[in-house]
Amino acid sequence: MAQQKLPRIRISIFYFYFIMGLIFASWASRIPDIKSTLNLNDGQLGQVLFAMPLGQLMMMVVSGYLVNKFGSRIILITAMILYGIMLTFIAKADSFILLFLMLFFYGIASNMANIAVNTQAVSLEALYKRNIMSSFHGLWSLGGLTGGILGAVFAETKFSILTHFTVILIFGVIGIIIFSKNLLTQDIKENSDSKTPKKAFKLDFAIIILGLIGFGSMFCEGTMFDWSSVYFSTIIKPDEAFVRMGYIASMGAMTFGRFVADRFVNRYQASTVLRFCGILITTGLLLATIAPGLILSTFGFLLVGLGVSSIVPISYSAAGRLKTMSASIAITAVSSISFLGFMIGPPLIGLLSEITDLRIALLSASVFGILIIVLSYQYKSMKF
Repeated sequence: MAQQKLPRIRISIFYFYFIMGLIFASWASRIPDIKSTLNLNDGQLGQVLFAMPLGQLMMMVVSGYLVNKFGSRIILITAMILYGIMLTFIAKADSFILLFLMLFFYGIASNMANIAVNTQAVSLEALYKRNIMSSFHGLWSLGGLTGGILGAVFAETKFSILTHFTVILIFGVIGIIIFSKNLLTQDIKENSDSKTPKKAFKLDFAIIILGLIGFGSMFCEGTMFDWSSVYFSTIIKPDEAFVRMGYIASMGAMTFGRFVADRFVNRYQASTVLRFCGILITTGLLLATIAPGLILSTFGFLLVGLGVSSIVPISYSAAGRLKTMSASIAITAVSSISFLGFMIGPPLIGLLSEITDLRIALLSASVFGILIIVLSYQYKSMKF
């Protein structure tokens, strides 16, 4: 493939990462409004939040099969359109059951899009012959930040949830039409430069450690997505304009962190960055929950966002360098373990909140910051 085509392909994949973050954040930013509209308590919200990860979990193997059979391009285009449509269906749900069902199918579309877009990114990275994955994660976070800001604007100006989500759908479809033509038409299956036979799969010590590091990070990341605005609306109780401050601070810090992560990893080593990230997560959750207030809690959530920003890219990059198995299989294994944290975090926080209260539930997530600090020492001893 001609090198001059690669930047156009990269921009197109950038767009799909961005719109994925935008669509997800559009839902997450309106959770307090949906919770209020349907009169859900924290326990019910925790249960309904389990629908999306349930759909994602059920599609994990199927999505990989579909991408492998039909190619990532067609699956990505199809899944992204479905993802946007399901967003509008969520807005129309007028009961707990309907919301659960819509979020379930939303999760299915999300997983298909996630597998497909990452396949596009990995394939393009192989053509570039250098690491560019962090920039894609940064665009997802930028989309999430944009979605959070737009959510606050739409809520403050009293636009209905359906109107808000329909605008996002229209923008998404227009972009898909424009950028889909430059997506890769053929996926790169294996690393052709590899001269050493690698095992198909082995759940070895390194995979477990990297998976647990990613699990802890994504548990906290999912918690920030789904519960930060609810925490502000129910615990901090600021003016309506500031309800999403915690979410925006977290997403903004995460976006910034992902764009500068590679520089710090190269300068200070990945294990040191992981340790510092664990400290940021723990400190941020302590600040936000022990002394709740608009300024301290916003700053606390900012620290959490900055803390989680670098962890998943570091884990995935390390998995790709393991010598015990092929890069694609190692990344799949680590990402599967990691994503469990994203799936079970929000509903578990909801259940804990119902048993205790939301402050204690969020505070309990700080244990994963401590876990990352501990595991960073194991990471340092790994051989790549």
